[in-house]
Amino acid sequence: MRWPLGCALPGLLVAAASCSTPEKATAPSVVSCAGRTDTAKVPLIDLRDGCYLQFRGGLYPDGLNELSGSHLSAGGAAAAKIAPLGLDGQPSASGKYVLLSIGMSNTTQEFCNDGGQVRSCLLPGFVAQAAADAEVNHATLAIVNGAAGGRAAPSWVSATSAEYDRIRDTWLTPMGLSELQVQIAWVKVANPGPTRALPDANADAYVLESQIGQIARALKTRYPNLRQIFLSSRVYAGFATTTLNPEPYAYESGFAVKWAIESQIEQAAGRAGDARTGDLHYDTGVAPWLAWGPYLWAAGTTPRSDGLTWVQGDFAADGTHPVTSGREKVATQLLAFFKTSPVARCWFLAGQRC
Repeated sequence: MRWPLGCALPGLLVAAASCSTPEKATAPSVVSCAGRTDTAKVPLIDLRDGCYLQFRGGLYPDGLNELSGSHLSAGGAAAAKIAPLGLDGQPSASGKYVLLSIGMSNTTQEFCNDGGQVRSCLLPGFVAQAAADAEVNHATLAIVNGAAGGRAAPSWVSATSAEYDRIRDTWLTPMGLSELQVQIAWVKVANPGPTRALPDANADAYVLESQIGQIARALKTRYPNLRQIFLSSRVYAGFATTTLNPEPYAYESGFAVKWAIESQIEQAAGRAGDARTGDLHYDTGVAPWLAWGPYLWAAGTTPRSDGLTWVQGDFAADGTHPVTSGREKVATQLLAFFKTSPVARCWFLAGQRC
């Protein structure tokens, strides 16, 4: 069953002074999406309790766009376990914890804005923005770009993938870090050349949802101390000039993320969840705790509720890969997310405790 969702913020969790639980907002009235044929692509955060086809909008269950209830509490508990570790994965006052990006070309462009040299991340990418921000924890937090061009979702579904070896050998080890210190991940993945849109029973959104479940388990296997995964879906692709990942697939990738997170919430509550995702129990250690990172889709030049837009000049000639302005938009949202999230700011900012 797809649970009714709502929205209030653009994928940024409510600010808090520490990893504490805010009061739960009032959910909107529930309407049925059964049999609906609505095809207007409205940002999930603005769709609120409305419908896209037979699927409800929003980011989280209970008509909320923010974390709440037991899943928020579980996220806070996961954050409280994040601590500096030595290379052997044991607590160490001189150790580190790693925030790692996982994903494709867009992901690495937005996270790192690679300068063309190994381990070179430039402005306006997220890594460089965070490095220049005095509020960010530069003492025990290490930010590592594991994403790379051409590494679509299938590249990450197995813990034995060569991609994880690449991250270890070209990023972690040269930086004096180990896989046992990876404790947080930002995951933004997609599939090239999608052809089946919702509500097709074999829609690419369902395929991606299944892969997200596989990736979550693979990451936990590869990085046993991984506590939190923050997921983002694609940006707008209405300017795409190729079949790499155009609309409506970019928009519908948001549902894949939403459904995977909902499945974990359902499983944690003792219900079955969505069979497509497989086992996502964080209490048994099979997967880390999952939540939304920043939600990045907006309907092109039409401003969403927080004013975010995407214009053709934000993209390269293919209309898919972001140029400097597009990369900056994502990086800025990612930085704001980690600085305000009640389950992230306590390990992301200097002088905070979870």
